[in-house]
Amino acid sequence: MPTGAHAALIGRNGAGKTTLLRLITGELQSDGGSISLNRRARLGTLAQDPPAGPGSLIETVLAADLERTSLLEEADTAQDPMRIGDIHNRLAEIGAHAAPARAAEILGGLGFSAAVQAQSCDELSGGWRMRVALAAVLFAQPDVLLLDEPTNHLDFEATLWLEAFLAKYPGTLLVVSHDRELLDKVADRTLHLENATLTNYTGNYTRFERTLRERRMTQARTDAALIAQRERMMEFVERFRAKASKARQAQSRLKLLERMDAPVAIIESRPIVFQFPDPEPMPPPLITLEDAAVGYDGAPVLRKLDLRIDMDDRIAVLGPNGNGKSTLARLLTGRLKTMAGRMTASSKVRVGYFAQHQTEELDPEQTPFQVMRALEPDTPEPKLRGHLGRFGFAQDQANVKISNLSGGEKARLLFAVTSRAAPHILVLDEPTNHLDIEARESLVQALNAYSGAVILITHDPHLIALVADRLWLVEDGSCQPFEGDIEDYRRHVLQQRRATRRADRPDAKSGKDDRRDRRREAAQERESTAALRKAARKAEARLEEMSGDLKTLEAKLADPKSYEETGEKLSDLIYRQGELKKNLIVAEERWLAAQEAVEKG
Repeated sequence: MPTGAHAALIGRNGAGKTTLLRLITGELQSDGGSISLNRRARLGTLAQDPPAGPGSLIETVLAADLERTSLLEEADTAQDPMRIGDIHNRLAEIGAHAAPARAAEILGGLGFSAAVQAQSCDELSGGWRMRVALAAVLFAQPDVLLLDEPTNHLDFEATLWLEAFLAKYPGTLLVVSHDRELLDKVADRTLHLENATLTNYTGNYTRFERTLRERRMTQARTDAALIAQRERMMEFVERFRAKASKARQAQSRLKLLERMDAPVAIIESRPIVFQFPDPEPMPPPLITLEDAAVGYDGAPVLRKLDLRIDMDDRIAVLGPNGNGKSTLARLLTGRLKTMAGRMTASSKVRVGYFAQHQTEELDPEQTPFQVMRALEPDTPEPKLRGHLGRFGFAQDQANVKISNLSGGEKARLLFAVTSRAAPHILVLDEPTNHLDIEARESLVQALNAYSGAVILITHDPHLIALVADRLWLVEDGSCQPFEGDIEDYRRHVLQQRRATRRADRPDAKSGKDDRRDRRREAAQERESTAALRKAARKAEARLEEMSGDLKTLEAKLADPKSYEETGEKLSDLIYRQGELKKNLIVAEERWLAAQEAVEKG
């Protein structure tokens, strides 16, 4: 991999991505071959154990620059004037004086306020300490940076900052992630690990996906033609093998058949299919909140909640971690009661709740079937196994101990547990953390097919864009509908950051006035770009429609039976293929122009 390259390492869960990273870092030794690294290159990875101790966050991050830390310690004890001069010259060369500001900027981008940066690591939860570990390796700025699922403990706001940071990272980057938005914005090449083979593709994830699809379609067409040719030759051999005048030709064809390449088997893992059972219809609303407040130990976290959920709702709850999103989820699922106001729900409404921490409550010695049997002791075995099958647990896998399941498989088991009673509302708190990209796409399809309401708490913008049609924003101690889509929210976050930087200036307004101005500016911008966003969505829909038509047509051309048609029909198919490709280029240009207009607007 060339110096300065930004590569995405992708593959299904269990393909060996983490193993490859461990081979690169030297944690594992290869059974054959070799891995070459520049001896002078500094290698950086996320610490497996999150930092702890009484030291402050800013001190912990600063300590990650080992050279700076060593020089500062030596400067305190050095006696030789020449050595002292060398130390200070080197500190100036590496920008040691600016290090505290750079460390604070990285911590701020990952969601730590100035006050929290002065706290000790021991005061933080495990997820927040993992953010400190990420800040430390980013601050150290190694020549080669290896990141394995860096967004797992980040909210959308921190992920947005990380995308921008990594896109400009000056060193070589290799990132393993199931977040396709991150890979699209960061990577300039994609390494695909499949069937123990690593293939290098130029471009980001979306370009890789398109290239792989085209390659497989081309291979399928080539194989179809090859199979047809082999069949014709075998037919000739069988007809004329015993005929003396044709025997030599038949033998020649047999030898040619032996030299011909066999069709290449395109091995594709069967995708996991999710299927949430549909609940019986219920009249709206399912849940209503009126001037409600909720919190802990008498202290409200959220106030003035005036919200409503209906059967056909697809709602994404946005806002930085720590603002109260999970508190709202616990209220909606009955795990917390209102402290004020009123929450109204039918006694027949069933709510399913998915949260990643629930994996810790699973008994590692049980099997998926035993988990379901314990929860539903009176349900017939075939029905329980059928429900597990909806989430990829066939007969054998349903009998595997949970301790032997991957993170993605445990997540699928939680989906099965959550939906076992066909809930009217699914509340999903970070549902994609342990799912690979293909499983995430299957989840999108399942949620769109599900007839109940969906409440998503996720930092995955791709999931939000494809599932949610309404957004709620948890901010300033309340939760309010957010007018716009996920791209509007992305701009809202960037505006807030600019406003925060402005607020640090001596002439800044009071916090309350500044927040009011920010909200008014955001609303005005969303209104001014509404027409542009509508045009972009229309162009995108047209592009997707044409891509689907082209895919169907090329699949037909890949079918050997198509070549049995009359010459006129085959020519018509090929002509339509060419026209669709030309029109698709025009549609792509219109969509890109519309997207650019939205961004500029």
